[in-house]
Order: sequence, then structure tokens, then C-alpha cells
Amino acid sequence: MTTILDAGALIAIDRNDRSMWVRLKGLHSAGERPVTHGGVVGQVWRGGSRQARLATALSGMDVRPLDESLGRKAGELMALAGMSDVVDAALVALANDGDEIITLDREDLGLLASSAGRDVELIRP
Repeated sequence: MTTILDAGALIAIDRNDRSMWVRLKGLHSAGERPVTHGGVVGQVWRGGSRQARLATALSGMDVRPLDESLGRKAGELMALAGMSDVVDAALVALANDGDEIITLDREDLGLLASSAGRDVELIRP
């Protein structure tokens, strides 16, 4: 099982949400690295020292590129779901059955996961 982080999870980390930090520590203790992609990082990154916590957390994540391959998968998924958010679609395209996605956007990601035929657990940060 892989834990995938949406923008809401990264925002919670940036705001020093204790439950997200406990979750990250648990993943790292188990030898797991949460996954996200560069588009999600772009949604929350504003730079500067005020995001030091987020920078620290990102250094322990597997941040995948939103490259041509992932972009194509996301585009196909958007067509299936009748949606237009490439960042959300690319996030779901990274998921496999049994994975967890930590998100505040359960409705859209749930529709995308269903359209992709993926059985994922959507968890609030």
C-alpha cells in the first residue's frame, strides 16, 4: 500500500497539523515514503522561510514529475470521468488498488478513482 498526498495534506503539513506529522512519522518509521507529484507541490508552494516545515516534509517524499507519460494517463482519466482538473487526475493516476489518498477533495478524487476502476481509500488530513 502506498500513501498518496493531495494538496490538502501538504497544506495541513505546512500549517503544522499534528495528525499529519504523526502520520508522516509513522510512514517513515515503517520505511515508506508518501507519494505526490510536482503539480500538487505547485498548488501549495509559495517559497520562503515560512514554508520550512513543508520543505522538510517534501524532502522525505517521493515527488513524481508530471511528465508526458503521467499527463497522458491523467488526460485519459479526465475523459473517462468527464472532468478537467489535471492535477487531481494525475494524482489518481499514480494510485493502485489498496492505496490511500489523503485529500480534502474526496468528491472529485472519488469520482476519478471510480472512473479509473481503482479501489482506493480517501482519507481526510
